[in-house]
Amino acid sequence: MKISVRFTAAVHTLVCILYFEKDNRVTSEFISGSTGVNAVIIRKILLQLQKAGLVETAAGVGGSHLAKPADAITLLDVYKAINEGEEEREVFNFHPNPNQLCPVGKNIHRLLDPALENAQKAMEAELAKTTIADLRGDLR
Repeated sequence: MKISVRFTAAVHTLVCILYFEKDNRVTSEFISGSTGVNAVIIRKILLQLQKAGLVETAAGVGGSHLAKPADAITLLDVYKAINEGEEEREVFNFHPNPNQLCPVGKNIHRLLDPALENAQKAMEAELAKTTIADLRGDLR
């Protein structure tokens, strides 16, 4: 199972903004220096976070700021922001063409979907328990 690196980079970005925004202009270049992720990718992540209402960005030298309190931003919010527009089953993707003439192929969705849906729900419930403020607090 693999979740895009954009998720952890987005979380890193938000914690970085929270940690540094009072004393620094937190630009994509600044965040890139902390994350080790190319600034172009960070800008794309910031756009996704902005679209989700999690950050505000000012073009040029303005930098980024949290758009809501850090204790109101959960890891689930970040996960949803980064995965918006992707297929409903985000963690598990099915092979596209199971053979409908095969007794396993024609039943695999019925057999496997409930377990995968439960795993997705469990992961999302766990992500909903942690906020960006929690992570910042653990940084000390």
